[in-house]
Amino acid sequence: MADIQNNRNGLLTPGNILTAIILVGGLILTFIRFTQGIGAVSNLDHNNPWGVWIGFDLLCGVALAAGGYVTSAACYLFGLKRFHSAVRPAITTAFLGYFFVVIALTYDLGHPLRLPYPIFYSQGTTSLLFEVGLCVMTYLTVLFIEWSPAALEWLGLRKIRNIVVKFTLVLTIFGVVLSTLHQSSLGALFLIAPSKLHPLWYSSFLPVFFFISSMVAGLSMVIFEGTLAHKGLHHMMDKTHLDEADDVVLGFGKAAAFVLAGYFCIKTMDIAMDNDWHYLATGYGAWFLVEMFGFVALPAFLYALGVREKNKTIIRVASINAVLGIVMNRFNVSLVAFNYQLPADERYFPHWMEIGISIFIVTMIITVYRFIATRMPVLFEHPDYKDAH
Repeated sequence: MADIQNNRNGLLTPGNILTAIILVGGLILTFIRFTQGIGAVSNLDHNNPWGVWIGFDLLCGVALAAGGYVTSAACYLFGLKRFHSAVRPAITTAFLGYFFVVIALTYDLGHPLRLPYPIFYSQGTTSLLFEVGLCVMTYLTVLFIEWSPAALEWLGLRKIRNIVVKFTLVLTIFGVVLSTLHQSSLGALFLIAPSKLHPLWYSSFLPVFFFISSMVAGLSMVIFEGTLAHKGLHHMMDKTHLDEADDVVLGFGKAAAFVLAGYFCIKTMDIAMDNDWHYLATGYGAWFLVEMFGFVALPAFLYALGVREKNKTIIRVASINAVLGIVMNRFNVSLVAFNYQLPADERYFPHWMEIGISIFIVTMIITVYRFIATRMPVLFEHPDYKDAH
C-alpha cells in the first residue's frame, strides 16, 4: 500500500498536473480544428495564409532541431569524440522536433490528408516547397534510423542494432547534406515576396542566413537542452555524460561565438550592399537593431567571454539568449516584418487557439522526450553495449 501511495504522490506533481491540463486542452482544440475547420481556430486569411504555426512550429522548430546534424557532424565527421555523449540527446531532440513539425503541419493545412501530395502527386519538382517537403521527409527518416539504436538497445534487439550502427557515418553525411538543403530552402521561400517582406529582413542571401543561423540554433540548443537535462534528469546520467558535460558546453560555446560573429558581419554587409541604412531610422529599424545587437552581438560576446573565462554559467545564459534570438528572427521574417505595408486592422495576429495548439505541440515534445530519456539509453550508456560505443 505504501508503494502505491508513493507512486501516486510521484505522479501528482505540479509539473505533471500542468502537463495533463495542457494535453487535455490541446486535444479539445484539436477536435475543434478537425471537426469545424481551420477557420474556427485561427485568424488566417488570404492576405495572411501563414501564421504562428508556420512561424513558430515550422520555421523555429526546424531551426531549433538543428542540434542533430551539428552534433553528429562534430563527432563523426570532424572526429571530436569528446562530444559523443551529446549525440544521442541531440539526435533524440532533433527526431522529435522534426516529427512534431510534421504533426503541426497537419493543423496548418486546409486539407491535412493532402500532406503527402507534394511528394507523391505533384509534378512541381522545381518548387522550393517540393524540395523542403522531400528533404524534411527524407531527413526525418534518417533521424529515425540514427535514433533507433537507443530503442533497439532498450528492446534488446542486438543484431538489428549492430547493423544500424554500421551505417552511422553514411547517415551522418546524408543528414548534413539534407539539413543544408532544407534549412536554406526555408529562407528561400521568402525570396518570392520582396514587396511583402521589409527590406531590412529581405535579402537575396536569405537562404544563407537561415542556414548559418540554424547552426547557431543547433549549437545553442545542445547547451540549453543539456542544462535542462542536468536539472531534471541528472539521476539518469552516467559518469561519462557527467564528465563530458563541461567539454560540450565549452566546445559548443566557442563554436557558437565564431558562427554568431560571422553571422553578424554578413548581415551588416548585406545592409551595406543594398544601401538600406536609412531604414534603421524607422520603427522597424529600431526593432531590427534590437535583434542584431540584443540577440546576435550580445550572445556572441557572452559566448566568447564565457569560453575565455571558462565560466559555464555565462555560456548557458548566452545559449538562452541565442535561442530566443533565433525565435525572434524567424518571427520577424514570417510575421512581424511580413506584410508590413498593410493597415494595422488587416495585419495578422494569432488566435488564442493557434497559440494554445502550439503550446500543446511543445508540451507533447517535452513529454515524449521525458518518456524516452527515462527509459532508453539516451543520457547514459546501456551496460550491455559499453564496449560498442
